[in-house]
Amino acid sequence: MEVMDWDKLHLSSRIITAVKKANIKSAREILSLSGPDLQRLTRLSQPDVKNLHIAVAELNRKAQPITALQLYHGVCPTLETGHKLTLGCPVLDGLLRGGVPLSGITELAGESGVGKTQIGLQLCLSVQYPLEHKGLGSGAVYICTEDSFPIKRLRQLITQQSRLRPELPAELVHSIRFSDNIYIEHTADLAALQACVLRRVPILLSRGLVRLVVVDSVAALFRCEFQSDETIERARHLLAFANSLQRLSHSFQAPVLCINQVTDIVDNFDPAKCSYGMVDTRVLPALGMAWANQVLIRLMLRRLEEQGEAGDSSRTPRKLEVVFAPHLPQAFCLCRVKEEGVKGIRLLDPSPS
Repeated sequence: MEVMDWDKLHLSSRIITAVKKANIKSAREILSLSGPDLQRLTRLSQPDVKNLHIAVAELNRKAQPITALQLYHGVCPTLETGHKLTLGCPVLDGLLRGGVPLSGITELAGESGVGKTQIGLQLCLSVQYPLEHKGLGSGAVYICTEDSFPIKRLRQLITQQSRLRPELPAELVHSIRFSDNIYIEHTADLAALQACVLRRVPILLSRGLVRLVVVDSVAALFRCEFQSDETIERARHLLAFANSLQRLSHSFQAPVLCINQVTDIVDNFDPAKCSYGMVDTRVLPALGMAWANQVLIRLMLRRLEEQGEAGDSSRTPRKLEVVFAPHLPQAFCLCRVKEEGVKGIRLLDPSPS
């Protein structure tokens, strides 16, 4: 902080004179000192020191505080109150009470081939629609850490947008050049991943070219670059990576979707006592508690093989479940991966998990 401009403080001249005599010159010094320390240095009373702290804090506050009532009534448009990014399906949006939040990390975990990437691609298209159609009017950056980008599937989804979103005007769907607004990054190691997140992605966000970040998958590089006895070092790198994503999401109001792998549950482990995975399966999202504590929303996707038809994966229903979220109950919906994308199956009554 710069040298304090004492004239801007709404305090008595007596308090300001005492502070100057104590050779305290900046707001940082005042705010970093405890009440008793300020009393000792300035010889002011406890009420005077309290008033000093309050006045300096208010002067250096970057924005006025926002109450819950203001958020509820939507009087803070800069925060885009209530706006979420649609998944392109009313059933899936209903599970998330509107869609993916604009701030924080949303994790989608599941076994290989269950449809996680399909949802990531679907979001890359949804984000390009204007705000009035629950998009963000911008592009997406898709970071691949495992396989090559599924460009053929993306092209198929683009051609089927009118079927997935029949409520949208046809001229709007045809006017958007979807493939031109998806920026693809391939990272082969952690150094390349960090360089991408710290350098290239912020440029795209700051220029308004993208408002969605997809990482597919978050576990791949952290699993292969660290041995089993390097858990502390892995956790350190993982937290640094998560902090980078959090900073980008909150700074630019850009949703972050991290696709995650799963790991088998060890013997003698009771999943019912753990809120970090679905209680009726023998798998948990990879990367453990260190990663779970960085996630705002954890979703898990799995097949329901017993209800599907052999040899027809598109007809095999999936179960998309909310494992935890600060604003959502633990619930699930059923869905299928179709030619036009992932679509929820409507039920007569919503089913709790």
